[in-house]
Amino acid sequence: MITEEQKKVIIDNMIKLLELPDSAYDKARKRYEDLGDWLDREESAVKDNNPHVFPQGSFRLGTAIRPLDETEEYDLDLACKLRDGITKENHTQEYLKKILGQELEAYRTARSIKKELEAKHRCWRLEYQDDLSFHMDIVPCIPADEVGRKSILESMRNSGLAELVAGSASQTTVSITDDRHKDFKNICNDWNISNPEGYTKWFEYTMNPRKTIILLEKAQVDDVPLFKKKTPLQRVIQLLKRHRDNWSKDNPDSKPISIIITTLAARAYNGES
Repeated sequence: MITEEQKKVIIDNMIKLLELPDSAYDKARKRYEDLGDWLDREESAVKDNNPHVFPQGSFRLGTAIRPLDETEEYDLDLACKLRDGITKENHTQEYLKKILGQELEAYRTARSIKKELEAKHRCWRLEYQDDLSFHMDIVPCIPADEVGRKSILESMRNSGLAELVAGSASQTTVSITDDRHKDFKNICNDWNISNPEGYTKWFEYTMNPRKTIILLEKAQVDDVPLFKKKTPLQRVIQLLKRHRDNWSKDNPDSKPISIIITTLAARAYNGES
């Protein structure tokens, strides 16, 4: 009969096989920082819009796993927030996506990225092909207005999130582009909203409520990246994602997206160690 200690060793070894090396996270960070520097250069068409490029998704949360197939690419989800000068009242989603796309195309050429820039519904995709193959999905966005922030705040309050965390997280709400939106090419007020930075704060709070509250009360930021922490929650999510990959290998259309797995696991987590 397998003992609890033996079970722990087996699970730890499984996770080691799933885990990305620190070098993968470092390379991802260097790439999105390089993109951020490019968008902020003097010649950039968006420099005056105060661009901010930041990671979201599994790389941000420390729940990324190695691809099931070694030929697959790592998926690095990014957002590019233009913090000044572009508003829903004066610009269309199409304009925002186009102006960022022009800069990304110039970046692709300057960095000798061979594969063409690809337009997705909500983002642009850049694909690197080198010793560590990445594709970067970059979502154009702008800060949400008060209506959007209040919508997220109420949703967080209704879910039972601590007021301090909900208030802080809702402030980072953004309006994003989506070419399926009926008014993608027209000026309108009902852009889709998202909140990847707020989601990260909620995830951190779920992992360690007390520490998150203390940091927010002191207006401090935790300097330790989430991928270096590896709480039981993060490890369980990694295992669930690999189970998902194996389960859906022959039926990829039935594959649950990672955000659903992450959210359900986080909601079920009660601080187990």
